[in-house]
Amino acid sequence: RSYQAVSTFEGSFPNRPIPPEMVVRNQKKQDQLTEKRMVILDPAKCKPNMPAWTYFKKHQMQCGKECITVNSATKTIKIWENACAACLNRAKRCPGDAAKIVKLPSNLTTDITHQYGPNAFKLHGLPMPRAGQVLGMLGCNGTGKSTALNILAGSLKPNLGCFDNPPTWSDITKHYRGSDLQNYFTLLLEDKLKVSVKPQLDQNYVKALTGRKVGDLVAESDERGCGEPLLRDMDLLHLLDREVQVLSGGEVQRLAIALAVMADANVYMFDEATSFLDVRQRLKATEVIRSLVSGDIVANDPKYVIVVEHDLAVLDFMSDFIHCLYGEPGCYGVVTKRAGLRNGINNFLNGYIPAENMRFRAEALHFKVCQTSAAEVKELGLGVDSDAKVGWREYPAMTKTLVSEEQASSFTLHVEGGSFSDAEVIGLMGENGTGKTTYLQMLAGLHDTPIAPTEENGDRSYDCVPVSLSGMGITISYKRQDYAPKYRRYTKTVRELFERNLQAAFQDSLFKLFVMRPLRIEEMMDLTVSTLSGGELQRLAITVCLGTPAMVYLIDEPSAGLDCEQRVIVAKVIKRWVVSHLGRTCFVIEHDCLMMSALADRMILFTGTPGVETTAQSPSSVSDGFNSFLRILDVTFRRDPCTYRPRINKPHSIKDREQKAAGMYYLMDADDEDDE
Repeated sequence: RSYQAVSTFEGSFPNRPIPPEMVVRNQKKQDQLTEKRMVILDPAKCKPNMPAWTYFKKHQMQCGKECITVNSATKTIKIWENACAACLNRAKRCPGDAAKIVKLPSNLTTDITHQYGPNAFKLHGLPMPRAGQVLGMLGCNGTGKSTALNILAGSLKPNLGCFDNPPTWSDITKHYRGSDLQNYFTLLLEDKLKVSVKPQLDQNYVKALTGRKVGDLVAESDERGCGEPLLRDMDLLHLLDREVQVLSGGEVQRLAIALAVMADANVYMFDEATSFLDVRQRLKATEVIRSLVSGDIVANDPKYVIVVEHDLAVLDFMSDFIHCLYGEPGCYGVVTKRAGLRNGINNFLNGYIPAENMRFRAEALHFKVCQTSAAEVKELGLGVDSDAKVGWREYPAMTKTLVSEEQASSFTLHVEGGSFSDAEVIGLMGENGTGKTTYLQMLAGLHDTPIAPTEENGDRSYDCVPVSLSGMGITISYKRQDYAPKYRRYTKTVRELFERNLQAAFQDSLFKLFVMRPLRIEEMMDLTVSTLSGGELQRLAITVCLGTPAMVYLIDEPSAGLDCEQRVIVAKVIKRWVVSHLGRTCFVIEHDCLMMSALADRMILFTGTPGVETTAQSPSSVSDGFNSFLRILDVTFRRDPCTYRPRINKPHSIKDREQKAAGMYYLMDADDEDDE
């Protein structure tokens, strides 16, 4: 009877529309039936006699199937890819967070390129380089960019997901038949492609070259005979007699780029080539990298260039097309199809790939510059109450000279008079060696001279420089540039560090909501501080700085070691917590123009001769500061109409000439006529 009733109902209303909520509910049920989950195991926590090993050994085969197996002979734990729901729940309750359950997209159709083993990271898809063009790769840390580079370099053989029975190279080339990768792998197997790699800088890179002089390395690596002009472009001629271990981070980066370019190769790979470089050096490195494909393409000598970069403005300027990577860091990564620069980067920032109908981020990332100063906000009655705040503080002009006895040289920094107030972020921008860190140290009181206590006054006092915040009676929180060695010596967990140094902030629910959750600090609470990666240490140092009660916050290069998405999140966290919530003042040093445009309310520009004599100008608006700085570099920027991110104009292009003629080196308004 019920069946007949339903049939009669449906026949009576043949064109009746289905309610939207029913469509959504049915779609969710269908996705739940088709979605897949993968289990990632931490090998360091799954060793014999550890809690996770005992737990899985107790619960193996409880469902009657081999969903969970513990092999005592090989000392390994394996969780079946199609494990039942009961065993997935058991893995989710594993002690010590040794297992992580990750939901894969239900409409993921890209084949697996490489998987490191059972319950380990896997990469879907592979970038397709093209001869005579620069391929850019954009994605978060841990989504497979280095794995893709290793495969394209020939140092890692892709197993196409068959890690138990790896395929042969013949099977691999047949798998990529009809694509650019077939020709690429064929040339690679025939030894017709020589690969030159500029690796990501770490301690091992410098350690391997310790004791070697720069001149000797250049003489050994110069296979193309371009040593002297290349060293002049990369500003390395004055470093030929120095050893590698005494070089700064930016000098080591420029040396690594030069050594990679000097090789007579067919494939050039650059992994984060602009880290530790200022804006001028980033643009010069871009010109050097693009010069590798500027000549005519020769059939017998093709040139492939692949770059991994987190500075979106530089990546946009450097590349010809782009591949985006998304996924769960450390679990899986997916390489999207090849796309144009503007659409590819905008799709990544929007968190949606239209060509694949894939949504991988809930919120889109936009960059809108605040052109209203703190003083104007207060005049409008929109600012916070400044009775218990810093208020409007002015500082006089001054000059500071630093003398180096070892090198018998001196550096002079002239500071123009200026002011700062509550609820604003002041960005410090300029070339390396122009005194930005020195200026921040003077604000922190590190250049104040201690005065010996007298009988009348037994308290210790200081002779403060005019811009010292300590001399003004203002408390500070300072995130240094060289924070890593201090944290590397700390052998306790992140939780113990917070309980010891951030007791008030650690118990503040708003601090957890505005700072800790966006920076994903809760995921590493039980990890040892000394074992954290570079990006994790950077996020930890920023959290400690923001969690320290202060009236002024000083942050030196917060983007170092972070990927493009984390940089945007850090900028929003600083603005939301320091400016909007606390109503405090923040001074930030940053070389990433995209991050600076999202952060700063005003800018202090540093000009002059780096390392000799420079001037810190008075704080100005963001538009005036960028225009003055880009005029020195002879470069023009426009803004994307969709995401408002800054884009570098091609030299001598129509827009470049128009903006220079109008004196607008940084176009604040979005360009509606923007195109590829």
